[in-house]
Order: sequence, then C-alpha cells, then structure tokens
Amino acid sequence: MKKGKKTIINIVLILFIVSFFVTPLGHYGKILLNRAFSFSPPIIEVSQREKLGDYDWKLKDEEWNFFNFERSEGRVVFINLWASWRLPSEAELSSIQKMYDDYKGKMDFYIITNENRPPVEEFMDKHGFTFPVTYLIIGEKMPINPNEVPSSYLIDKSGDIVIYKKKIANWSTSKVYALLDELIAE
Repeated sequence: MKKGKKTIINIVLILFIVSFFVTPLGHYGKILLNRAFSFSPPIIEVSQREKLGDYDWKLKDEEWNFFNFERSEGRVVFINLWASWRLPSEAELSSIQKMYDDYKGKMDFYIITNENRPPVEEFMDKHGFTFPVTYLIIGEKMPINPNEVPSSYLIDKSGDIVIYKKKIANWSTSKVYALLDELIAE
C-alpha cells in the first residue's frame, strides 16, 4: 500500500511540474515567481554616476508619430526597454504601471519596445496597462543599449544615470519612491 501512495504522489508532482511548461497555469506561475524574486533596483553612488551621452535621438509615440528625446532634457526620466513576448518584461511591467500611476505628470516615462503596434496594443489591452508606449526606431542612434531587454534607467534632471538595472526589478517600492520624490524636488 505504501508504494502505491508514493507512486500517486510522484505522478501528481510530475503533472504539476509539467503544467508549468504546457498550460496557462505555468505561464502565470512563472510570472508570479519572477515578481517574487524581483527587488528594488540598486541606486548608483553619486561618485559613480555617468551622464546620459546624448538627448538627441528619435523615437515614435503611441500614435506612431516621430519625436525627439530632447524634449525630456532637464526632467527626471524613467526608461524601460521591454518586449511583450519576454516573460520577465511582462512580470516587471505591473510595478512600472503602479509607478506610472503615482508619478505621471511629475516626470517623463519612456516604456520602449521595438515591436510593431498591433501585438503591443493587444498586450496592453489584455493586461490593462495604461502607461504610454514608446517605439524604438531600428537603426536610429541611442545613448543606451537597446538590446538589453528588459533593462531600465532612471535619469535625474542634470542627465546623470541614477539607476541602471539589467533584467527585472520592482519599481513600486518605498526606496524608489523616496528617490523619485528627491529627484523631482531638486
């Protein structure tokens, strides 16, 4: 009788693990795991901060209109490079949405993707995200590396990179909010 019980437990465990690879449960489970292991990003020490190399670069807005990043010079800026098909990006975007809700109008947000509009709009609708999406222009010069997805930058009013985070982070934390309040007040 003991062997039968162990066999059933092993089968249930194997089915549970397999479900993470072949069912929607697995997708949402992986999102939750990514969020559980995302932490507040580290702040770069003042003496170690580098300047954003250039504000003169072009992007496209949600309506597919071209604009120049120069419009954000002298403002606090958050940049996130993401892709709708990357699971870590999907996991991170909910904390970015919360930060956007709390700080829209006080600073500039560039949530940048290199995808086409239709899949991005579908992704945004599906998840209820309302932050503005910015589209990368492939081949256009950029002062940041567009190939590191996801990655994020927080830039102060003088153009110093205050936070640079490769991979996923939790942006909706008291540590980040205290820093944003300080940078915006300067």
